[in-house]
Amino acid sequence: MCSGKVCSHHKNEQRNSVLRCCACLLFFIFLILLTVLLIWAILKPKKPRFTLEDATIFTLNVSAPNVISTSVQVTINSRNPNSRIGIYYDKMYVYATYSNQQITFFTVIPPVYQGHKDVNVWSPFVYGSDVPIAPYNGIALSLVQSSGAPIEMTIKIDGRLKWKVGSLTTGRYHIHVNCPVSIKLGNSNSTGIIVGHGVKYQISQRCSVSV
Repeated sequence: MCSGKVCSHHKNEQRNSVLRCCACLLFFIFLILLTVLLIWAILKPKKPRFTLEDATIFTLNVSAPNVISTSVQVTINSRNPNSRIGIYYDKMYVYATYSNQQITFFTVIPPVYQGHKDVNVWSPFVYGSDVPIAPYNGIALSLVQSSGAPIEMTIKIDGRLKWKVGSLTTGRYHIHVNCPVSIKLGNSNSTGIIVGHGVKYQISQRCSVSV
């Protein structure tokens, strides 16, 4: 047995030891976070740059006011502008929208690593057969097609990425890419080139990127 003073002394020593361990752990975590932040500030990571190079239209039919069928192949150029930071792309999903409404299914771009200053080029098909849409969008698209005015669509990419600095890899970040497309489909002034059963349009349009 121990006296009250001795027991109290032991308890104080144990409490002080725990406090010292916690303080050391917090200081160690602080140093790690500070190091990461300093490295991040020095390297100044830049968002990847995406460009929609071209689009080949195979199908774009409004079979009813609320039903559309679409088949498009797009060529997308992705560039890593960083000289010291690599990018891991997780699965990314490509699809097309018209008047803010999705008109194709998702097409998956497999995971890929993009090195320093590297460029990746993807040519996915985005398509949808008898996709239901809002009736007013179907009517509007039919009117645009019949008038020969440019059709305004957007090719979108949603996914996740990770930054790689040396042997350090960050957590996942969401990436959203919007590529506007303006095509004079069926217009006499169209610059499209017939490719097989489709018409290819050169676009070379920079996309907006949000990370």
